Amino acid sequence: MDLTARHPRTGELLSTVQFMVQTLAAAGDLQRDLTYDGLRAAEAKGNKGGRRPAIAADKTDAVRTAYLEGRSIAALARDHDVSRGAVRTAVADLLPQYTAADPGTPAPELPVTLGMPGKVADFLRAADLDDVERAALDQGVTVRRGQGYTLRVSAPHTVHRQFLDHCQPLDGAQGAPGIPAQRKARREYENRVNALVAGTLR
Repeated sequence: MDLTARHPRTGELLSTVQFMVQTLAAAGDLQRDLTYDGLRAAEAKGNKGGRRPAIAADKTDAVRTAYLEGRSIAALARDHDVSRGAVRTAVADLLPQYTAADPGTPAPELPVTLGMPGKVADFLRAADLDDVERAALDQGVTVRRGQGYTLRVSAPHTVHRQFLDHCQPLDGAQGAPGIPAQRKARREYENRVNALVAGTLR
């Protein structure tokens, strides 16, 4: 229905339009009243609005203690069946960027750019990566090579090593050998990562 329709002679809004506008306004008022009533009833029962934390309040201390003892964020997320983001929220003030650096702490790793075969990159894009890994992959530069491509990824050696761990299934499992091309791509990437340790990569 056209809510701007007017009578051709008088120029006034049609009575059906006026009725529809009044009905919509009344419905809006009723919806607001019901919403406010519901909120007041919930508040009277002691319920608070807003999104609930993924980690229960009575488990937060245990999560923080485990993190301080060296448990990784990924492991804590698996332990408590929550997202890694939920764990980071619980330990936000304990993360490195929020704590003062210890003079005896070694300098952070510098990123190293390595060529990641496209078949490895394609597999990792569908893998369960943490925020740092995902950012490194998303910021990679694609270099086309014939029908395939190489993704030049800049990340610390530890992140490259984590990528290798994630794509381990490309080597195949017992009774289910991997696809030769994918297995070759992973091993090529593994050789480049290992070369970092040996100091032979140029």
